[in-house]
Amino acid sequence: MQELQKPQYGMHVRVYWEDTDAGGIVYHANYIKFMERARSEWLRSKGLGQQQAREQLGGMFVVTNLALRYLLPAKLDDCLWVTASVSARGRASMTMNQQVFRTDSGSESGTLLCDAQVRIGWVDSQTVRAGRIPENVHNLFL
Repeated sequence: MQELQKPQYGMHVRVYWEDTDAGGIVYHANYIKFMERARSEWLRSKGLGQQQAREQLGGMFVVTNLALRYLLPAKLDDCLWVTASVSARGRASMTMNQQVFRTDSGSESGTLLCDAQVRIGWVDSQTVRAGRIPENVHNLFL
């Protein structure tokens, strides 16, 4: 797998009631949802939507491995900055580093709350069997 040092993609997410537990703390699984949104928007920023990949290329990315580290809790009404960057790229999969920060609205830095290493693999959308990332998609990440 090729090691990469590319700029990261980031997006803001506001914490709503639906994201929290009874104590107003973000439920642990919701960090995964926030990261999924950032990965999907990152792909879209590269010109490749998830539905477009399925329909036009017959494939899609799926999570094959996920390692999270929780540092501090996010709370109701927090503004979060969620990042996604490719750290390694292979012919059939990529490893992404993702982070969630508590930040002031409009800021792209803040207090690190959670970080993750996410491996995504390319699969055929019909059979869900692993395959090589199409060349035109692979070139988006150079």
